Amino acid sequence: MKQKTKIGVVGVGHLGTHHTKHYSNISNAELMGVYDIDANKSNEVAKRYKTSAFASLDALLEKTDAVSVVTPTEHHKLVAEACIAKGKHVFIEKPISQTVDEAEALINLAQKKNVIIQVGHIERINPALLPLRNLDVKPKYIEVQRLAPYMSRGTDVPVVLDLMIHDIDLILAFTNSQVKTIQADGVSIMTNSVDIANARIEFENGVVANITSSRVAKDRVRKIKVFQQDLYITIDFLIGLTEVYRVMDADQTDPSAIMSAPIVSNGKHRQIFYEKPKIKKQDALRLELQNFIDATQGKATPIVDGVAGKNALDVAIQIHNKILEGLH
Repeated sequence: MKQKTKIGVVGVGHLGTHHTKHYSNISNAELMGVYDIDANKSNEVAKRYKTSAFASLDALLEKTDAVSVVTPTEHHKLVAEACIAKGKHVFIEKPISQTVDEAEALINLAQKKNVIIQVGHIERINPALLPLRNLDVKPKYIEVQRLAPYMSRGTDVPVVLDLMIHDIDLILAFTNSQVKTIQADGVSIMTNSVDIANARIEFENGVVANITSSRVAKDRVRKIKVFQQDLYITIDFLIGLTEVYRVMDADQTDPSAIMSAPIVSNGKHRQIFYEKPKIKKQDALRLELQNFIDATQGKATPIVDGVAGKNALDVAIQIHNKILEGLH
């Protein structure tokens, strides 16, 4: 008989409801139920997805092997700690916690209890990124824009921890290097927190990243540009468009992809080639949760583990602190 992970969801607001929906459809997961401090919300979501609403976190944990923690960030540490202490695997929506110390405490406890922490940095498995697996990506410069219209949801944390942290995680994965210096600026517009932020990060290996995030824009924008020797990649996450520009020897590839006249470089005829890889539309959250379930069964490793979640949080907090220094 196929092994199933008994899974529960803690916090069934907007995103927690989506977790519940996906778990109800993942074949090697058995959705045991949900818990939310708002009992009406628990009951409504449980009814919709034909599962149980639990009256307490402890009651849910008694029935599960693993849980998704989809509460406001301020409660991540307390809830995840209670789950891990009972030997449950945890999927924690980003950011992993409010502070690096909290993240380290969770990671240490998870190691002690031999359970998995996975963090919900969903952009890591955005379908538009998948074509990059076939390329030798060694960036020199990365530029990212993530802009969104104002919504009250998510404003319990600054824009750096709400939006920019996604891109910080991506950049850390791309560069695989320690941060050398950070410069950052930001302003508050709609909330008492920082709503627009820009950061320039220089890494020990020489890579430079420039990131802009805003939650008071007219339109949504989610774009990343990667520059390196002989290669330029641009990705629009919103429409699922990836474009690749490569300088290659003139005889190396399909003539229909040629963008430029031949250039003689070091005695070789070289040309710029353009490629637009086909993007297969997929639900990134479902893929992410499927990965978590597989990881609890030893069939996969978490796409973003607790340490990666902590590292992204660490850089995000440094950026936010730099912005606050500039505002005072």
